[in-house]
Amino acid sequence: MANVIKLRKGLDINLKGKAAEQKFSVKAAAQYALVPDDFVGMIPKVVVREGDKVKAGEALFVNKKQTDVKFASPVSGVVQSVVRGDRRKVLRVVVEADKDQQYVDFGQKQVASLDGDAVIKALLEAGLFGYINQLPYAVSTTPDQKPRAIFVSALRDMPLAGNFEFELQGNEKDFQAGLTALSKIAKTYLGIGAKQTSSALTSAKDVEVNVFDGLCPAGNVGVQVNNIAPVNKGEVVWTVEPTAVIFFGRLFNTGKVDLRRLVAVAGSEINNPAYAEVLVGQPIASILDGKLAAKDHVRIINGNPLTGRKCTAEDFVGGHTSEITVIPEGDNVDEMLGWILPRTNDFSVNRSYLSWLLGKNKEYTLDARIKGGERHMIMSGEYDKVLPMDIYGEYLIKAIIAGDIDRMEQLGIYEVAPEDFAVAEFVDSSKLELQHIVRQGLDMLRKENA
Repeated sequence: MANVIKLRKGLDINLKGKAAEQKFSVKAAAQYALVPDDFVGMIPKVVVREGDKVKAGEALFVNKKQTDVKFASPVSGVVQSVVRGDRRKVLRVVVEADKDQQYVDFGQKQVASLDGDAVIKALLEAGLFGYINQLPYAVSTTPDQKPRAIFVSALRDMPLAGNFEFELQGNEKDFQAGLTALSKIAKTYLGIGAKQTSSALTSAKDVEVNVFDGLCPAGNVGVQVNNIAPVNKGEVVWTVEPTAVIFFGRLFNTGKVDLRRLVAVAGSEINNPAYAEVLVGQPIASILDGKLAAKDHVRIINGNPLTGRKCTAEDFVGGHTSEITVIPEGDNVDEMLGWILPRTNDFSVNRSYLSWLLGKNKEYTLDARIKGGERHMIMSGEYDKVLPMDIYGEYLIKAIIAGDIDRMEQLGIYEVAPEDFAVAEFVDSSKLELQHIVRQGLDMLRKENA
């Protein structure tokens, strides 16, 4: 029987535009691109040149610090360009796709007969190992970082997040193969939600299943790690996004790198929100073709509204992207006397508006405005109300801002990822960019400990 963990803290933000559990077709694109910034903490070294012919599964770039960690091309075709930015930073590698796709054959493998080293070797050869992250530091890991345990969260509860159970349909065999492969490396924990009923999750084999019953961000893998087995200094745990587990399973079951994933196309500015099956690196323009309710004054987000990255239609689906969301920008809103109106259509955490009388099922249309400027940090206890982790969030943020490394360690920075503070950032009266602050703190600590 699965262990049930009840979380009392958190906040569900019910936004308009959830993706209906149905698929719409997206045409194959002429070009695909792999973006190194999707793999946090990794410094890329490009191993292809413009004009090179590649197959799906061949490496486009590697981790400069550990070159056996490769990153596979999602398609076969010709390398059209290596786009660089300031100081020759690699922004993306663009491949012009073949009409008939060709794959590198890495050979089918019986996962049950493999040991941990063989699993790691297979993931490295196929260019999929970089999809594994680690705590501490919340970065793409390397094989020399031996994990104490591996954590997979199949619960997505951020606003407008995709439903993994819907994505899982038809991929159950590959998901289980991926879990079994991870279990060969270290003890593996699978976190699911109290309302998830798929037998592929509730009866998953070779892993310890934990049911999380609580509000957002209960689905964050960092929150789950903190409530199961917190990370101490000197320890490493690996975290794997559930779709990456499917990628791993497909590799072992078919011998091919198949980076197809179901992405939720959602938000109040989307016509008929639904799911699209796309490849990692798919142009966002091809997904949003005919889906935008308005072309102007909208914010396109590569991810969900709380943790995603602002982008344009010219960008590409990220390696860890499970949704593309579009919300109003808010730069054309006229709210004359708005502050004295009842505001029955505006969301408020502290019941400042009358909208709280309309119940928890009401859907809200929120725009991208911050609605206030950055100000001095207010020690109000706001973070503690929505952060279901055994840490002092406000004091940790203050320690990071002050650059006090010893204090940061004492306050549990090894246990957190930037996304764990997404809801706290949403409710923060000080309007601080908490996720950015946490990332700065993690990078500072990683550099110090290097």
